[in-house]
Amino acid sequence: MNYTLNQLQIFLKVVQTQSVTKASEELFLTQPAVSIQLKNFQDQFDIPLTEVVGRKIYITDFGREIAEAAENIINQVYSINYKTHAYKGQLSGRLKISVVSTGKYVMPYFLKDFINQNSGVELLMDVTNKNKVIESLEKNEVDFALVSILPNSLNIEKLDLLQNKLFLVGNKKASSIKEIKTKDVFKELSLIFREKGSGTRQTMENFIERNKLTINKKMELTSNEAVKQALIAGLGFSIMPLIGIRNELNNGDLQITPVKGLPIKTTWSLIWLKGKKHSPVCRAYLNHIKSEKSKIIKETFDWYEQY
Repeated sequence: MNYTLNQLQIFLKVVQTQSVTKASEELFLTQPAVSIQLKNFQDQFDIPLTEVVGRKIYITDFGREIAEAAENIINQVYSINYKTHAYKGQLSGRLKISVVSTGKYVMPYFLKDFINQNSGVELLMDVTNKNKVIESLEKNEVDFALVSILPNSLNIEKLDLLQNKLFLVGNKKASSIKEIKTKDVFKELSLIFREKGSGTRQTMENFIERNKLTINKKMELTSNEAVKQALIAGLGFSIMPLIGIRNELNNGDLQITPVKGLPIKTTWSLIWLKGKKHSPVCRAYLNHIKSEKSKIIKETFDWYEQY
């Protein structure tokens, strides 16, 4: 056998997510790269680790045993790394963060310098929808969560990072729709929603309910990227966070349609359970963000503040 640590990590993530696509997103790899490494790992065993039925991947009993062994190996590697860095007097340990899907356009910039300056820190970042983010926080499975809507059901503490702005967005032909009364606009549009459990969807539905709007045509998609591609193709309009559409606005694929009452403004906040006993890594990270937040916003999000 000649498998690599990278293959073990990829296989474990596929098992955890039950999806090559989701695994690639969480590992920040392309889907083909994950598929190739998964195949290379499988080829080293005579017994199947996975099987595909229809378009869904299933993990075999043998595969689950290998995943458990892979997790133990990876944990041992982390332990070796931590002890090495600790022996050198360097900050070491894991930083676990759960991020709502659109937050992937925000969180990396508030992590970059800290991770680069502390090579002994292992970052585990899960990108998913709001409901799953809150669930992982409630179960104390993560140190922090990034949300744009604060949970009512949990006793939390927070650190506000950046304003979240949501606009009505369509493709380049949307220029035909100008400043019109809100109710009139939404009667005519095909509106694209995110899936249930999404914070963006919740914000969008709250806006519709608050303004007593009637929606005649409706579509539901399960990722921010899917919504963007549907908009570019001309399938409709959506209320979307500005943070995720910078490139599409710059190249003219998408444009903002001015509507009274928009943008909706919320706040990206880093949250954690009240009273949580933070590890040295977590305390150091919080101190880093508090001292560097203004600098990060100025250097990275200057374009965003102008809208």
